[in-house]
Amino acid sequence: MTAGLPPQSCDWNRASLAEIHELSAVRLCAALQAGDLSAREVSAHYLARIDSKNKLLGAFVTVTAEQAIADAGAADARYARLRREPGRRLAMQPLSSRDVEALPLLHGMPLGFKDLTDVAGVVTTHGSAAVDHKPAITDGALVALLKSAGAVSLGKTQVPEFGLTAYSENRIAPPSRNPYAPSRSSGGSSGGSAAAVAAGMLPFAPGTDGGGSVRIPAAACGLVGLKPGRGLVPSGESSGDPARLVVAGPLARTAEDAALMMDALAPQPAASYLEQLRQVPGRLRIGLTLDSPWSTTFPFTPEQEALDALRTGTHLLEHAGHTVAEASVGYDNRYPDAFTTAWTAAVGTARITPQREALLAPLTRTFRRRAQQRSAAKLNESVAFLRQFQRDTVTQYRQWDLMLMPALAQTPRPVGWFTGAAHGDGHWPAQEWAGDADGDYRKQCEFAPWSSMVNVCGLPAITVPVHWTGGQPGMGLPMGIQLVGPMGSELLLLQVAAQLGF
Repeated sequence: MTAGLPPQSCDWNRASLAEIHELSAVRLCAALQAGDLSAREVSAHYLARIDSKNKLLGAFVTVTAEQAIADAGAADARYARLRREPGRRLAMQPLSSRDVEALPLLHGMPLGFKDLTDVAGVVTTHGSAAVDHKPAITDGALVALLKSAGAVSLGKTQVPEFGLTAYSENRIAPPSRNPYAPSRSSGGSSGGSAAAVAAGMLPFAPGTDGGGSVRIPAAACGLVGLKPGRGLVPSGESSGDPARLVVAGPLARTAEDAALMMDALAPQPAASYLEQLRQVPGRLRIGLTLDSPWSTTFPFTPEQEALDALRTGTHLLEHAGHTVAEASVGYDNRYPDAFTTAWTAAVGTARITPQREALLAPLTRTFRRRAQQRSAAKLNESVAFLRQFQRDTVTQYRQWDLMLMPALAQTPRPVGWFTGAAHGDGHWPAQEWAGDADGDYRKQCEFAPWSSMVNVCGLPAITVPVHWTGGQPGMGLPMGIQLVGPMGSELLLLQVAAQLGF
């Protein structure tokens, strides 16, 4: 069987096609490789789900249904060719283990890609009305990687303009909404992908994370979100990144599904992430902290729901045999300015004509102007500071096996809350956004104060949905915890999430 998949065959009952989206990504992958489902019927099923749910949730900006069915047909043809062995009647016997090894890991699996990531033949809007919307000539590195692993692209998912914000709203398409409460945001910048996974429009999805953009929407939508360490997988985005903040990682319903995607994103030379997932990690020393590098610039108080999630996460970790104790972390108060300088540098160099700058959202326009006014020396100074911040912070974290904190300081925010736009009533296009860029940015930093420093440090981190405001999974709004590990701890983070029951 293909490396990374469980050895048992899929036991899914073909009687009900309507249940395909209820399968975990791992079981769906096994069903495709066993021939219990064809790639065409799986893609058709998910395209039907998108057709029925996307109008409300705004998860997809572009749906490439015709191309998806063609690509799925090509995957089925490849499967059929492998079954044509001497002495075997086509479609009468399962593939041999040798044949299954010849299938790509994600054979026929449907995916969606953020609209910051180039997919050949499909427009990449970058979430902006100010740039030309031309089809990409070639696949970006992340897309090429996952297509080579057998995945079928169903389209492009909603993002904020240039991926800058913790909410997925822009001026070119309806905002991405939270499947558990459509009046609330699905987070950002991978908000469309997270909403699609949570609503069963995709089995799982790749996201990209430069300041929390996998972990924030995962937490908002009740998913497992893994940010790998720096350099492990391609970022998938086609914009500049002077501080090397961005990395791609999985958005999934379970740690098992996230492990399967990691096997495609970062294949292991020996045993796969999925094969090692159920190994029980040893007893860990976990440092609990509410300290944030944003606190001095933007003082904040975590909502009770965030503290309840932290309490639940602590209890689960201790019940699993780990030791959790309070950890005090000191952060340099120059961090907010340096991070903002590095984070917004790319928008300053984006190819936008002066005549179209008025089409930018207020936050983008403000930070673009400031980025253009900064000297190259200022940017270099900020990047150098962030490298020192990384060394200082990693040294403090090193006292613990993992660091623990809430995933978010607040419950998922209402759509339009950050910008002052009239999205919440369900109408689109929105009225003119309020234009308070600094207020918008402050709200984001207070909403997700424990995200960006992990990118600066280049460390792996995972968010796990341990708490629901309604008291039971699927009721109310999801809230989670974040665990941060040392370099190379992606497997450990997935193992701990699985150990906690996710």
